[in-house]
Amino acid sequence: MFATRAAGRAEIPTGPDWVYEVKWDGQRVLADTTRGALRLWSRTERDVTVAYPELAGLASVQGAVLDGEVVALDAGVPSFELLAERIHVRDPTRAAALAERLPVAYLVFDVLRLYGVDLTRRSFDERRATLERLELPAPTELSPLYPDVDDLWAVTRDHGLEGILAKRRASTYQPGRRSPDWVKATHRSTRTALVAGWLPLAGSGASPGSLMLGAPDRGGRLRWLGRVGSGLTGPSGALMAGRLASLARTTSPFDEVLPTADTVGVCWCEPTVLVDIVYLERTRAGRLRQPVLRGVRDDVPADAWEVS
Repeated sequence: MFATRAAGRAEIPTGPDWVYEVKWDGQRVLADTTRGALRLWSRTERDVTVAYPELAGLASVQGAVLDGEVVALDAGVPSFELLAERIHVRDPTRAAALAERLPVAYLVFDVLRLYGVDLTRRSFDERRATLERLELPAPTELSPLYPDVDDLWAVTRDHGLEGILAKRRASTYQPGRRSPDWVKATHRSTRTALVAGWLPLAGSGASPGSLMLGAPDRGGRLRWLGRVGSGLTGPSGALMAGRLASLARTTSPFDEVLPTADTVGVCWCEPTVLVDIVYLERTRAGRLRQPVLRGVRDDVPADAWEVS
């Protein structure tokens, strides 16, 4: 179940039928113990169990499917940049080493099944009450709920958190659906974009200095979002260079003619690598203003061109 997007605080629903929580900046993960052993699943139904060995204790919660967010904290604030180094790890030895250096927490906000019983048709309030009775092993904990939207909006803004979620108390859980019963609003804009090419960093050979970003429109055509250079240093840049090396192509994958000034020196690639971008706003032409790369993703689909 996914939330619909509100433009800001003014579009967040209010009243006694709603409750509010922090929108955590991490990786959405389902924890499944219905077959005995623990399995962690991403939004794209990828098995990410190996990536988070510190969550192995969840196997003690038998016969459950939990919904939550894996987060990496930096001075108490979730940092997707830190988490990005862990999302793609599939080697158990490296995952264990990273768990020591970059530990994560699992913030649970819903329960879909427990002890073989399907809870998705029950209300959010009923599911929450069930969730609160569970003994969750550290570093798993409940995502707190708040009754006042204005206070939570101000606190999340002042502490650099991503935003808030409003949830209708009577709502059922609707797997795979984007529902108006969950509404999200953020203090900054984020999106998942496709990498369609890169400009090499001066003097570095094949290392990318900036990335060409695209998004699919409703007809499946790749549309131009602009370029991003900020955030390419460190682990993200090294990971990006490795992924793009095998995807080179000789022509632009965009289904539109780009300005010549934006294409000089570009190394084109197959648009299959996904990246997480934070930005100030979109222009009328659809370009991203002041984009910053936060990390590579493979756990979510690309946001459509029409989604801002």
